[in-house]
Amino acid sequence: MSRIKRWINMHKKEFNADGTLKNEARIEMLSSGMIPEAIDDYARRLKIKYDEWKHLDETDPEPWPVYTAYDFFTAEEKRQFNPDGSLNPKYVQEALDKGISEGWLEEMEQRKKFEVDNYNRVSAKHAEQGINFGAWQMRGRIEDSRTYVQRRQQMEQDLRNFEPEDSLPFDKDTAY
Repeated sequence: MSRIKRWINMHKKEFNADGTLKNEARIEMLSSGMIPEAIDDYARRLKIKYDEWKHLDETDPEPWPVYTAYDFFTAEEKRQFNPDGSLNPKYVQEALDKGISEGWLEEMEQRKKFEVDNYNRVSAKHAEQGINFGAWQMRGRIEDSRTYVQRRQQMEQDLRNFEPEDSLPFDKDTAY
C-alpha cells in the first residue's frame, strides 16, 4: 500500500485526506492554549511530509508482495488442501481409504476455509490502513526460523543449568 495511506491513517483525526489541517483540529488546538503560529508551523511541517510521501508514492512506490493464506500452509497442509481451503480430492480419497470419516474430513475443510477467509478479511482490513499483513506475517516467520537454532542452543544451556521446565522455549522431550 502507499505511504500516503499510512500517513492519512496516522493523522486522520487532525488532517484531511489532502494533507491539510482540519478546522476542528485547529479550533481544539487553539482552545488548549496553542498559539496560531505554532499551529500553522505544525500544519506546515506535516503538509511537507505529506507532499514528500505523495511524491515518493508517485516516483518510487514501495514493493507490495502479495501473500495468500496458502503461502502460510505447512507442506502437509498444501498436500491436503487447495488454496481456498477446500480439501484436495486426491487427499480425500487417501483419507477415506485409511478409514477417516467423511464427517471429520468435512470438519477439517470447514476449519481450513474459515482460516483462509479470516486471513483474507484481516489482510484486506490491514491493507486499508496501508499495512501489508502478509508481508508482516512472513517477516515474523522468517525471523522465527532464524532464531530457532539460537533458542535451541540456549535451551540446551538452560537444561545444563537446571532451569525450571516452564521457563524453557520448547518442551524438553520434543525439542530434539
